[in-house]
Amino acid sequence: MKQVLLVFIGGGFGSVARFLIGKMLNNSTHQFPYGTFIANVLGSLLIGFILGWALKSEALSQNHTLLLATGFCGGFTTFSSFAYENHAFLKAGDFMNFGLYTIASFVVGFLAVFLGMYLVKIVA
Repeated sequence: MKQVLLVFIGGGFGSVARFLIGKMLNNSTHQFPYGTFIANVLGSLLIGFILGWALKSEALSQNHTLLLATGFCGGFTTFSSFAYENHAFLKAGDFMNFGLYTIASFVVGFLAVFLGMYLVKIVA
């Protein structure tokens, strides 16, 4: 039950952080969903760092990893918003932003995970 509570708390904080980033960066002046993109990239960087740190040292317990990686990063990043925003691009016939958003999200997201894990190697 403690582990479920840790994921719940971390997910709540992650969701609120994502909401605030979306409010700041997603607006009607531009069509590209910068808030979701930034949240997903930052979340990828953070989960790479957290899981890299957990693998490299014993500083993070399983409970810390559940709170931070599964909970916070899981609540912070959002595949459902990514999928919906791509649906909206396709429905509007905006194939340029659809392609750019999809490819950039995957490529930059993967690179951010690798960067997070690399940073653990050089920092710790």
